[in-house]
Amino acid sequence: MSRLAVVVFNLGGPDSLKAVKPFLFNLFNDPAIIDVPRPLRWVLARLISGRRAPVARAIYERIGGRSPLVDQTKAQTAALKAELEKRGVADEIGVFIAMRYWHPMTRAAVDEVKRFRPDTVVLLPLYPQHSDSTSGSSLRAWVDTAQARGLTAETLTVCCYPTEGGFITALARLTLEGIEDARAQARERGLTDGPRVLFSAHGLPKASIEKGDPYQSQVEMTARAVVRQMNQTDLDWLVCYQSRVGPLEWIGPDTDSEIERAGADGVPVVVVPLAFVSEHSETLVELDLEYGELARERGVPVYVRVPTVQTHPAFIDGLADLVGKAVFPAEGDGCLIEAGPAQGRLCSQVGSRVCADSWTLCPHVPNPRGSAAKTMTKTATR
Repeated sequence: MSRLAVVVFNLGGPDSLKAVKPFLFNLFNDPAIIDVPRPLRWVLARLISGRRAPVARAIYERIGGRSPLVDQTKAQTAALKAELEKRGVADEIGVFIAMRYWHPMTRAAVDEVKRFRPDTVVLLPLYPQHSDSTSGSSLRAWVDTAQARGLTAETLTVCCYPTEGGFITALARLTLEGIEDARAQARERGLTDGPRVLFSAHGLPKASIEKGDPYQSQVEMTARAVVRQMNQTDLDWLVCYQSRVGPLEWIGPDTDSEIERAGADGVPVVVVPLAFVSEHSETLVELDLEYGELARERGVPVYVRVPTVQTHPAFIDGLADLVGKAVFPAEGDGCLIEAGPAQGRLCSQVGSRVCADSWTLCPHVPNPRGSAAKTMTKTATR
């Protein structure tokens, strides 16, 4: 009897206002976020989390005093488990949650998976686009914790899926609904201009991209794939980035600046969160409330925010496809296969590398410079 454990990864979020400060400490104490030696990083994490906690608590107060991300991830895991069972991928299937910065965290997930006694483990980040600071950090934490806790089952890793068919179908359908909503509202106001679609993703410091992180290139892949699938003639669209913090220079253009430009141009706006698969403070507060207010102040005639894919049937189908391809790879699919304690595979949505050669932190790079890629190769061989 085959037993399959699927572990989904996401950021996590505070489950109460009291949890906001320790959540922030865990975030800033991650070397993928602040890359300095441990003693100094611990001090900086304490200082930054203490300073930012009051502002963050005020943000979470606006959405009920807690993050909805874990509850939505539980709904996604339930839907994924049902789909995998329907497909008969294994005799026994468990789908588990490992959050990076708040409960349920990696150690608890490892112990839960170990009790399940799987033959095979599939690691599935809920980050469609790979970045060292998200998928890479989560997978490093899993590798280290699983090794320390004695979890030795064959482990397969899905590294990224920026243009996976189900994900793109779900996002395209939701975006089309948003465009039609904006057009209807514009007609009611006597406007003839079509909406401008802003594909908004969480930003990264430029330094991360310059080191070879493929995140920005994969975000742009996602946006182009969605636009192709929608097949909208002369669609006005662009990719932009939100949630900029700190003194470093970040990738752009900024979402708030593009909203201001749309106001100056007098065009409706449709904002699409294309790197988030669940709702949380950066969608419910930043996009809905803060940017919605900015749009009104800057004269944007119509402002529509498209929901995240969450449990959209096409997205869940796509996740199930990714798990199936990892467990039953097609011959010659290009997955990285290495000998180790058990045979393992590192797979993207197509089995092989999806990044250009210039992105040296892609996990499919041989002998990569980046720690995330090294970690995921290690993961694939356990």
